[in-house]
Amino acid sequence: MPADLAVIGLGHHGLPLAQAAIAAGIDTIGFDTDPRAVAELAAGRPPVDGSLTASEIRRMLSGGFRPTTQSAELGRVRTAVICAPTPPGADHALDLTAVTDAARALAARLRPHTTVLLESPVPPGTTEGVLRDLLETGSGLRAGRDFHLAYSPDRLDPGSRTRGYTGTPKVIGGLTPACTESAAAFYGRLTDKVVRARGPREAETVKLLETNFRHVNIALVNEMAVLCHEIGVDLWDVIRCAETKPFGFQAFRPGPGVGGHGVPVDALGAHRPLRMVELASQVNERMPQYVVQRCTTLLNEHGKSARGARILLLGVTYKPDLADRQATPATEIARRLTDLGAAVSFHDPHVLDWRVRELPVPRADSLYEAAADADLTVLLQHHRTYDLQGLAVKAQLLLDTRGATPAGAAHRL
Repeated sequence: MPADLAVIGLGHHGLPLAQAAIAAGIDTIGFDTDPRAVAELAAGRPPVDGSLTASEIRRMLSGGFRPTTQSAELGRVRTAVICAPTPPGADHALDLTAVTDAARALAARLRPHTTVLLESPVPPGTTEGVLRDLLETGSGLRAGRDFHLAYSPDRLDPGSRTRGYTGTPKVIGGLTPACTESAAAFYGRLTDKVVRARGPREAETVKLLETNFRHVNIALVNEMAVLCHEIGVDLWDVIRCAETKPFGFQAFRPGPGVGGHGVPVDALGAHRPLRMVELASQVNERMPQYVVQRCTTLLNEHGKSARGARILLLGVTYKPDLADRQATPATEIARRLTDLGAAVSFHDPHVLDWRVRELPVPRADSLYEAAADADLTVLLQHHRTYDLQGLAVKAQLLLDTRGATPAGAAHRL
């Protein structure tokens, strides 16, 4: 059965795109090469990253969403959006394997007048270079003449209840003006505002700028956290006051590290590294070590050693109220504490099983009992279900890396 749209890659942002399309009345198929993931979705079961709930998946299915592993379906759509993952490889450059595989699968079925869109984070030049070459070679068609080709950066805010797909402007850069307008016509059905970039390279670089902005500003406030602790200044009060300035300042808050799917520019294959971003990466990558250092210092101040200490980690996901553990700093913190000889356990309402170095980490069933029993409780992620005031009363010793507890109730990062 023909469909209006094929979403290629049913991961953390491919599925929300499909959800938005179904809600807009667009007949949508979802293509993925992972048969298990497709079978789970077809059965109405949500992805393990928690990007969508079971009820949301069921509503999509009842609205006509069809997940499939059959590449033949790709030849029967008007628009195809590639949302394949591009994780950083061993050399810290993005691995484009899933994107190139998706392009080859699509190229073999590509029909004239199809609009092809790429949303995966990629180095500038990928759309009009690698992707265009694969599509033209595999199909015998010409981009900009026989089919439309454009790039649109993913701007999803996972778990946000206030910034949905409709209210988030979509940036679009087409290979030609006609490609841009075709992409705009599609995204105009999903979002309230479409922003036209000069071309694919500009649109690709938007993603780099937005990602780097986040990393650099988090690094700055993380360095401020270390400095303020050393000189006895309450950084959280500093931020509270600073964010009252109505111009020239945007509040960021420190934490135990930076997680999530966005990676800094040096990992995106830029033509030359940005020194500020490289330094920001170094600062953020040191934060798990700094958290462990604070843990050992607190234990020592209370007459205890990290070796043999019972340490409870609260919230092991990269973002509050989500199950996604992509690049979560909790993993590195658990590794380092274990190496020091600590007995590490965890609690997270969104995670039932957590492994570090392929070994299961004991999960606490009763939060308050576990906190009362632990020598040190460390809040790594502030999930909405945590009663931090009550937790501060129960815990023997509490380190809050998110500044979420009431002032004076815990030791803050």
